[in-house]
Amino acid sequence: MHRSFEPQAFGMKNHPQTQEELTMTTLYTAHVHVTGGRDGAAKSSDGKLDLKLAPPAELGGNGAGSNPEQLFAAGYAACFIGAMRLVAGNEKIAVPQGLAIDADVSLGKDAQDHFRLGVVFNIALPGMDKAAADALVAKAHEVCPYSRATRGNIDVTFHVNV
Repeated sequence: MHRSFEPQAFGMKNHPQTQEELTMTTLYTAHVHVTGGRDGAAKSSDGKLDLKLAPPAELGGNGAGSNPEQLFAAGYAACFIGAMRLVAGNEKIAVPQGLAIDADVSLGKDAQDHFRLGVVFNIALPGMDKAAADALVAKAHEVCPYSRATRGNIDVTFHVNV
């Protein structure tokens, strides 16, 4: 199945991508039903995701559930690890067993009072050469679908620890 996105149809500015880059063959589609927004629930069609959503105390909520920033942090970090493994496999580079990401996703406001996200990844690649680890992270950032989707839209910072 091919899908394309026409930014002009939604009144958006043209992005530097070509039409070929905007067309994709769908490999998998996740279906999640959400009610109540930040103070509600989310459940996947297969039932494997079924959780209460609640704003954190820092945003005036009771913190009694997960929030979109936590879900984004988990999804982006998991995808990024997959991208690192893909790049490493293609380049015949060994990835340490201790590979892990501590992901921080921040919600804030910019100078125009618009909500914005920021991401900081603390990436552990224990025992790996620092230059090779930095190169692996940079290449993974080019292929990770979350990185590609957010490029130019949110600040992403990488701290690579070997």
